[in-house]
Amino acid sequence: MKRTRAALLCLLTTLLLISAAYSTVMRLEMTHRDTLFPTSFCRIEDIIGSDQKRHSLISHKRTTTKTNGGARLTLRSGFDYGAAQYFAEIRVGTPAKRFRVVVDTGSELTWVNCRFRGKGKTENRRVFRAEESSSFSRIGCLTQTCKVDLMNLFSLSSCPTPSTPCAYDYRYVDGSAAQGVFGKETFTVRLTNGRVARLPGVLVGCTNSFSGDSFRGADGVLGLALSDYSFTSKATNVFGGKFSYCLVDHLSNKNVSNYLIFGSSSFSSATKLNATRTTPLDLNVIPPFYAVNIIGLSLGETMLDIPMQVWDATQGGGTILDSGTSLTFLADAAYKAVVSGLQRYLVGLKRVKPEGLPIEYCFDTTSGFNQSKLPQLTFHFKGGARFEPHRRSYLIDAASGVKCLGFVSAGEPGTNVIGNIMQQNYLWEFDIVASTLTFAPSTCL
Repeated sequence: MKRTRAALLCLLTTLLLISAAYSTVMRLEMTHRDTLFPTSFCRIEDIIGSDQKRHSLISHKRTTTKTNGGARLTLRSGFDYGAAQYFAEIRVGTPAKRFRVVVDTGSELTWVNCRFRGKGKTENRRVFRAEESSSFSRIGCLTQTCKVDLMNLFSLSSCPTPSTPCAYDYRYVDGSAAQGVFGKETFTVRLTNGRVARLPGVLVGCTNSFSGDSFRGADGVLGLALSDYSFTSKATNVFGGKFSYCLVDHLSNKNVSNYLIFGSSSFSSATKLNATRTTPLDLNVIPPFYAVNIIGLSLGETMLDIPMQVWDATQGGGTILDSGTSLTFLADAAYKAVVSGLQRYLVGLKRVKPEGLPIEYCFDTTSGFNQSKLPQLTFHFKGGARFEPHRRSYLIDAASGVKCLGFVSAGEPGTNVIGNIMQQNYLWEFDIVASTLTFAPSTCL
């Protein structure tokens, strides 16, 4: 009971390549960050606080096919270790050095713990020594790249001399931060056929100072948000303009894997092909996030009475998919409609308020509860596609004998965020070139 609850509490938080000459698949093994700290669990207050800070920054930030190959990174749930983030092993520089990085779909910057000109942290972490890499090239502070192109990555205006590298102070939604200098570097990856491939010219942050719980146990971050300088942009440019992921049930243990794939997805027997749906992907309305056009929600056969402006990005609404947010955020009108509608089917259960669990609707299910009695929640997309999450994705286990509705109010107006628990056991393919989102139920195995 304590293990299940503690793992969920932290799960809700905290958040290549090959050249065109290769037509094979690259695999990077990923391990959950808390494998390094298996006895350390976060409090749910920190978890919800992190989600809310992430949502606040999401709202604030609103004011070419080249090969048939693909790159595949193994993903695992953090249930066994109590956290929601995932790690990948990458190799950076010449000679290549190995680093353990957080995979973050809400971050544009890829960086590693680094020393440059004598500055940088060394304690208990692997360190990239930029001046020892023959392929590292700094970006000057007087360049157009620094002064204009990298402004959205928090480049600093300070430029005391022409030889000074372009510096950054990158801020994260949970209050974490990373400071350092920008550079270009070569990434080395091992392919599934045993070959080694090198990808030159990747924008990388040489981070000499960082703070915050987001980086516990990590040597850096792999930025997968959509921008010209993110790893996603580089990888999709090489692997055909697509990427996809499939999140296993968030309660799965560490020996159950899923995947982040650059290139065409493998719709295997684990995925229900006859249930595949496609909807437009709006890449320009809430950059750098992956926005979708929701037009309504239903419970069972009943469409909920939700004002259309809730879904209108031009009026402060709109919806994104975010693998870095655990719970699902809904603008207040949608939130009230959904939780009140679901609560009618839970009237026989005692409502509880577990200590340290700041979610509004939780219920005692020790006497038993048939989850199939809940109506099917459906997200209706523009164009007719429908997303029907599994019931365990919106009535989630909080502790032994306690289930909670996995929603948070985003205020009014507010950006709606479909979090990673809602997305579990679905394959999601983002086609950047065609601006489409394809999804289907899957075991993700």
